Amino acid sequence: MSELEAFRAEIRAWLDTNCPPEMRAPVQDEDDICWGGRHVVFKNEAQKVWLERCVAKGYTVPDWPCAYGGAGMSPAQAKIWREELARIGARLPLSSFGIWMLGPALLKFGTEEQKVHYLTQIARGEIRWCQGYSEPGSGSDLVSLQTFGEDRGDHWVVNGQKIWTSYADKADWIFCLVRTDKANKYQGISFLLFDMTTPGVTTKPIKLISGASPFCETFFDNVVVPKSQIVGALNRGWDVAKYLLGHEREMISGAGGGDRLNAIGAVVHRHGGIDNPVLRAELALFDVDALAYAAMGEKFLDEVKVGKAHPAQPNMMKYVGTELNKRRHELLMAAGGSTALEWDSAETRGGAAPRNWLRTKANSIEGGTSEVMLNVIAKRILDLPGG
Repeated sequence: MSELEAFRAEIRAWLDTNCPPEMRAPVQDEDDICWGGRHVVFKNEAQKVWLERCVAKGYTVPDWPCAYGGAGMSPAQAKIWREELARIGARLPLSSFGIWMLGPALLKFGTEEQKVHYLTQIARGEIRWCQGYSEPGSGSDLVSLQTFGEDRGDHWVVNGQKIWTSYADKADWIFCLVRTDKANKYQGISFLLFDMTTPGVTTKPIKLISGASPFCETFFDNVVVPKSQIVGALNRGWDVAKYLLGHEREMISGAGGGDRLNAIGAVVHRHGGIDNPVLRAELALFDVDALAYAAMGEKFLDEVKVGKAHPAQPNMMKYVGTELNKRRHELLMAAGGSTALEWDSAETRGGAAPRNWLRTKANSIEGGTSEVMLNVIAKRILDLPGG
């Protein structure tokens, strides 16, 4: 048995023993996802136990160094971990913008003190983060942001507004782009971290067409941020921001885009099959495209391991993944027939299908619009001339 085969056997045995049966069922609603944080409320004891067991082994962030709460897995071992989770249909023990976005940025740009302090809390699910990037006048043109931090010696005083701040009303801390030099568009932005309970921070949920409110407006009114809470160099926050955006796009691209037909198959089964040959063909085509997308992701991961990855590849993953996820939910609606249009009953879990379908419309906007992604792919990967 090879070393990796032995590792797979070890992970498989651990999961079979330690992953509660309740954590092997598909996610049905928001409460099935464990976000952690100061005010975490577990849906059931199994969710709590699953998190605690994974934290003890470093499995919430398996490829992070052990010193920061991870398991120190190699890329090949982390891939096996993901495969074995998928094999038994296990839910992630912890979902977190700290894991998906801030963590990688801290590992690359943070000081040792910041890594020890923040990463270990993220790994244990003790701190929940939100992202302060977009502003009412600065969406795709993010570097035009106006939120300003005035230098007061040992701290900044931050004033401004962010928008589309996912779960800001539930977050403990925010990682935030703040202009600290008004004279330089690109070299005048700093990447700051601060507590959402700091005086002067307020949030207001934004209700979407799905009826849910994952997004918020976030306001800063004379918010004091200590100088120790900057990541990277002063006025070089755009370097950190660009690096983090790559990981955000990988996260968004993986949010259902590569899922195959399990959920659709369940809908089809409830309706006794699908007679429409065109819809059957669309379902089959989607399954092929989802498999191709998964293969593309594995290829990119392998290229990362050997240092041959193209920096624009996350843009490809983001574009294809979000478009696939929108298609997937449109097929779920089509397969569900008239029942999928129902909005309120217990049978449809409060209209989960149409609400989720409506929510996916934002996938091709958030984290960079599909049009922007295609422009980046055209210019940086295909090397096409600009218009």
